[in-house]
Amino acid sequence: MRLFLKSNRVMETDNRITAILAHLKGGVADIYIQRKLDELNKELRTHDWEDFIKEIKTTFSDKMKATDAKWKIKVFKQRKKNIADFMIEFNALAMKADTDELHTIFLLKKNIRPNIIKTILGYLPITAPETLKEWKVVIMSVGQGYKSTEG
Repeated sequence: MRLFLKSNRVMETDNRITAILAHLKGGVADIYIQRKLDELNKELRTHDWEDFIKEIKTTFSDKMKATDAKWKIKVFKQRKKNIADFMIEFNALAMKADTDELHTIFLLKKNIRPNIIKTILGYLPITAPETLKEWKVVIMSVGQGYKSTEG
């Protein structure tokens, strides 16, 4: 009888953990979810609710969010996205990733459509942007200029 109660309690904990995992998605969470589901399916160990909560807090702390944002900002391309929408998302990722200004400028130039960057790099050296703020302003103005000439 005692064994039955323990296994019922373990099943209840596993069900709670599975419910939490079902709500997580994207980036690092996908990797974590798959590992936890594999553990639950294979029953590698008895799962404790308190241990699970500590693990979740550790895994998805602000440091993990910053690491995930650093990865996302490196692969975040403008493609056909509107320049204003891209810049808003890029700024949010840059703040989460906590990158320095020079690296942010590098990623911005790398991920914006090449025609916009070529236009800016064609400016006279004296008028070329230097700071991140200047780059954002110039990218927005050139990007919106391209939008108006494309339409």
